[in-house]
Amino acid sequence: MPRVNRSSARCLDAAGITDPELRSAFEQCRRLHAEHGKTYYLATLLLPPEKRPYVWALYGFARYADEFVDSLTDPDPQALLDWGAVFLDALAQGSTTNPVGAAMLHTMRRWQIPRAHVEAFLESMRMDITVTEYKTYADLEHYMYGSAAVIGLQMLPVLEPVAPEAGARARALGEAFQMSNFIRDVGEDLERGRVYLPMEDLEVFGVTRQMLARGVVTPPVRELLKFEIERTRQLYAFAEPGIDMLHPTSRDCVRTAFTLYGGILGAVEAAHYQVLTQRVSVPMPERLKVAIPGLRRARAARKDAAKWVAVP
Repeated sequence: MPRVNRSSARCLDAAGITDPELRSAFEQCRRLHAEHGKTYYLATLLLPPEKRPYVWALYGFARYADEFVDSLTDPDPQALLDWGAVFLDALAQGSTTNPVGAAMLHTMRRWQIPRAHVEAFLESMRMDITVTEYKTYADLEHYMYGSAAVIGLQMLPVLEPVAPEAGARARALGEAFQMSNFIRDVGEDLERGRVYLPMEDLEVFGVTRQMLARGVVTPPVRELLKFEIERTRQLYAFAEPGIDMLHPTSRDCVRTAFTLYGGILGAVEAAHYQVLTQRVSVPMPERLKVAIPGLRRARAARKDAAKWVAVP
């Protein structure tokens, strides 16, 4: 079992998670999050400590499943099918021996996350086994509902919305994050045999899969990427008002993630759209420039919230 470090222990204590095996399960999820989701992991440090373990579980569950089909060295689609079926059975039975599943199950109970969200997520993961391209943006949206939008919807109870409209904004933000990744990872996804930019868009700009596979950013490829970036920025624009629809102690976390993920698009532009043979990223100094002021604001928000609760 993974050993729980001191920082994790404080968060687990704050969340009231005391069972040693369950604490170890959450720690495994935290490590998955820290290793594979550096941008969002940095943002989650701005959440109140008692909420962070649940974000680790949501991210860890998604990453654990995703790795079965996205690993460049050891993909195992059958393991995804088997593991997903076992977890859905565990939801009905109320327990599981898989550590990642146990942390997820506890999180779903604590925040009343619907089973349908997990079913939609697993459906999209199964699509990655056989689907290598999407004809229309509507087709891609169907995939993104399960792979990204429901992640935003699962997060929403933890972030404690204060307005009913927050759900639509959370869904759009999940899609914006994923579209940012799709644009950044065109070359890497091609190694997996997949293209996540709609085929109808490629046709409009005169681009083919074969052209992308050559690894040369030609003028048509550049125009295609510009189009996808603009579409994604429209998603961000729709999602942004949703940040103020969250509990004050959640806003700086989401705003930081919003800025950092949106920065991926700027990094692609700064790299002259060279996403076919390299992976661009927002440099760590730039990430910290966003995160550190957010951390100060988040601490102030938690103090204000504590004062508000303390008022008789």
